Amino acid sequence: MNPHTRSDTPEILFEDAHILVCVKPHGIATQSRQIGRPDMVNILKNHIHQNTPSQGEPYLAIVHRLDQPVRGILVFAKSPFAARELSRELQQQGFAKYYRALVEGRPPKATAVLEDYMVKDTRTNLSRVCGRGVPGAKLARLHYTVAADGQSFFSPEYTPSLSANGRTELDIRLETGRHHQIRVQLSHMGCPIVGDTKYDPNCSSLGSSWQNICLCAYRLEFCHPKTRELLRFRL
Repeated sequence: MNPHTRSDTPEILFEDAHILVCVKPHGIATQSRQIGRPDMVNILKNHIHQNTPSQGEPYLAIVHRLDQPVRGILVFAKSPFAARELSRELQQQGFAKYYRALVEGRPPKATAVLEDYMVKDTRTNLSRVCGRGVPGAKLARLHYTVAADGQSFFSPEYTPSLSANGRTELDIRLETGRHHQIRVQLSHMGCPIVGDTKYDPNCSSLGSSWQNICLCAYRLEFCHPKTRELLRFRL
């Protein structure tokens, strides 16, 4: 898919009466505050209405989010019961969320756990690593490994010059869900994500390069809210 394409036809991986699992494209917000701008909530509500027409607006609850420039797997709840159960599972760290990131440079270790305290600036909508005692600071933890499977999730279609030297693809397991967490922690480590105009000081913000961030939520595992079956999804 071209990263600049806006499609109202969602890529559905799984759907039943309780949940809907889909792939969010680059550049589409999970939910937008701007009137008239397409987002996943509106796209999916239209999909549900077209396939199961009913009176009134379809119920659809956000369980977790992805940043607008990030492509990846999302699950939504189609009933209040499913929303409660999935939120509880997420809060108890029952979700397994995996990402791929292409970063500038190479991490000091091939595999490691990153633990930092982070704080969000609501005025700028940016987050940063801070000291533990800073008001509003929250613990952020992720595990990364240098990808060694030979499969790349990124191509020149999304980011130019991927063949350039000095870049490393990482496989990431997210253990907490802080605002812009992966982007902030990798940048703080000295390996900002390729194409991240917010957290890479050397990345140009000209044009539409914000859509080319090399971060993808490629794998998601959780238990079905009704059947309790373990569900696994992967791009």
